[in-house]
Amino acid sequence: MSNQYDVIIIGAGAAGMMCAIEAGKRRRKVLLVDHFKKIGEKIRISGGGRCNFTNLNTQSSKFLSQNPKFVKSALSQYTQHDFINLINKYKIKFHEKKLGQLFCDHSAQQIVEMLLKECELANVTLKREFNITEIDKNKNQYFVKTVDETYLSQSLIIATGGLSVPKIGATAFGYNIAKKFGLDVLETLPALVPLTFNEKILEMCKELTGLSVEAIVSLNKVLFQEGMLFTHRGLSGPSILQISSYWKQGDDITINLLPKLNIYQFLEEKRKLNPKLDIGNIIGDILPKRLAQIICRDNKASGNISELSNKLLKKLSDNINTWIINPTGSEGYRTAEVTLGGVNTKELSSKTMMSKKHEGLFFIGEVVDVTGHLGGYNFQWAWSSGYVAGQYA
Repeated sequence: MSNQYDVIIIGAGAAGMMCAIEAGKRRRKVLLVDHFKKIGEKIRISGGGRCNFTNLNTQSSKFLSQNPKFVKSALSQYTQHDFINLINKYKIKFHEKKLGQLFCDHSAQQIVEMLLKECELANVTLKREFNITEIDKNKNQYFVKTVDETYLSQSLIIATGGLSVPKIGATAFGYNIAKKFGLDVLETLPALVPLTFNEKILEMCKELTGLSVEAIVSLNKVLFQEGMLFTHRGLSGPSILQISSYWKQGDDITINLLPKLNIYQFLEEKRKLNPKLDIGNIIGDILPKRLAQIICRDNKASGNISELSNKLLKKLSDNINTWIINPTGSEGYRTAEVTLGGVNTKELSSKTMMSKKHEGLFFIGEVVDVTGHLGGYNFQWAWSSGYVAGQYA
């Protein structure tokens, strides 16, 4: 039967293509399908079109999951260096931006083309705009049905991604399949996403739109020191995106706008040495002028530093070193880079990515409850989990 395959993979993103390549290399007859016309869109648009394809510092501590140890096996079976070797084989030029983040010099499209070429070399059959009406299992066979065809396979791999960036085709399809087969799916939330705020803070953000500062953003014991960006919708930038993966409705976050300086000590010294200095000028010398003006205005701090009480200096200092704010929410899946939660890792073998309940059923990539930090970790999870499933499917 021409529609009989060894392996069917649903979702031709980073994890799905990687899995197809590896299964194909093992001489398995592989069908890779996607409901979207364009393949690998999330790869293509990521990293400003340059794709932050992995991180030199990849390790399990850079991932969130209900079971933090789950990622260890896959990450050790296929490491960041293995993917870099593949990039080098195709002579794709890349550079390290910061904190181990690797980006293409030219275009993310090179990675999509590399993966499609590898699929071709592994004799993978690729079908686009493939709309599934039903998935079922009978004995040891999986059935994937469209309006006019039925496809059969021994192994079925779900690589459909999460709910982030719906404009490029993200849906809940993978979670629904997991539930259909009786697997537990943990609550999903947008992650690596800008946060939104009440009217007062939003007004400040609007006034400062486009301004970026190096800040420490913390929540409980988790902290990130990277750029923070004021936007007309709220706060964004790497430090905010990072903390958003840990933030839950109602949590306060603490922002240190000037991590290198203890502001209160600094202001006390200034008052002793130069009592006639204007407070606005002092703050304007250590913070961007627009930000300094707003902080002084909101704290009603003006005039010579000698005229300001200790209480006011303390309040001003706290507003800079420990600015506590309460986000009202996030921008949601529309701008989220990834999805938190998903298929419970308890349901899967960490060594193979196969379901413990159903022989031959695998879940890989973002559909699983594994969320990396910002900086190439989510792509590495896609490569690693895809590689692993491809060895066993």
